[in-house]
Amino acid sequence: MASCNMASAASGFGLTPTVATNTNSTSKPTMLFLSSKNNNKNYSRLVVRSAEEGASPPAATTEPAVAEAPKPKPPPIGPKRGTKVKILRKESYWFNGVGSVVAVDQDPRSRYPVVVRFNKVNYANVSTNNYALDEIEEVK
Repeated sequence: MASCNMASAASGFGLTPTVATNTNSTSKPTMLFLSSKNNNKNYSRLVVRSAEEGASPPAATTEPAVAEAPKPKPPPIGPKRGTKVKILRKESYWFNGVGSVVAVDQDPRSRYPVVVRFNKVNYANVSTNNYALDEIEEVK
């Protein structure tokens, strides 16, 4: 049976920072190096170097943000929570029955966004179902 050592596949691994360093500073940038060249031994070498503690990072220059007016929220989709609705889906167990809206999914791509709860359970002992907006009608 052949064995495979994943450490032998890579000869080394190195990371360098992507943050710009201050050119006036004499400190060295942070660096990480992991070597696995000595495969005969069961250890890896990890070298970490960091900059001086007193060195401050360069100040970020940002342009003043232009204050844009926030986009107005779209009007809510479907009936409000707690509204009594009549079911118009013919194949539904609760056809022509009245239930109350539990929740309405506001995602416009949702096929059946309205969750309706009924007092009566169906054959599977379930008392809620999802309906499309055109399958319900508000009862006053």
